[in-house]
Amino acid sequence: ISDPYRGAAQAVVESWRNLTAVGATPLAITDNLNFGNPEKPEIMGQFVQAINGIKDACLALSYPVISGNVSLYNDTNGRSISPTPAIGGVGLIQDYNKAISLRFKNTNQIIYIVGETQGHLGSSLFLREILGQESGLPPEINFEDELKNGNFIRHLIDEGIIESCHDISDGGLAITLTEMAMASHIGCAITLKPNIDNLKWLFGEDQARYVIASSATHKSSVLEKAKSYNVVLEIIGQTTDDQQLTFNQKRISIKELQEAHENWLPDYMNKH
Repeated sequence: ISDPYRGAAQAVVESWRNLTAVGATPLAITDNLNFGNPEKPEIMGQFVQAINGIKDACLALSYPVISGNVSLYNDTNGRSISPTPAIGGVGLIQDYNKAISLRFKNTNQIIYIVGETQGHLGSSLFLREILGQESGLPPEINFEDELKNGNFIRHLIDEGIIESCHDISDGGLAITLTEMAMASHIGCAITLKPNIDNLKWLFGEDQARYVIASSATHKSSVLEKAKSYNVVLEIIGQTTDDQQLTFNQKRISIKELQEAHENWLPDYMNKH
């Protein structure tokens, strides 16, 4: 693990965003810390730094640890598992009728990205799975942005201004949009940004970010509230009725994505 402190803190803030994205107020976490042999100095170092990352994230977000457990000595033939801090979060929705999901709800809705995108690819899923690289540090976490952007999202949900929301995490913006489209079978047309490398914009894993969708009639409200909350907000596209993901005229079928997503394990088992 390239930075146990950032990695563990990132696990906490992602669970916080998961709750926020449905309209819940995050209340507390439970942690499950899985590590190798702590008698090895490097393993104990990972363990200590992960705990520090969890502690600082929880303090910054007023998101306490109320339970948890630790599993150590997870070695096979002298080789330790990768450090695995697993975080579960609990939140509260005062009115469950106001809860929303990641699914796009209608066509011709405006799609926004909330939070600043710098295109951080260090320790990303894209680097590991596509380029076969294990390099770079995880993205830095700005707890003030996490709080500010999260409060903004929950306000929009509570006011009924947005209909879809999904936090951006592993795989970046491209994976977030793919998951939203597959869940709804509604396509989207996205305009790539000329001032940032396409791969960084699509697959960077910068923190404190969300994708939201809302009807055009709420556009002015979304923009005004973003200004009042002082959050970074950008329109990146709209939902479509063609069941395609389109990035600057380059298209991929939602059906093909769904089949690849659902069939990868059977296909893998058949080949092995």
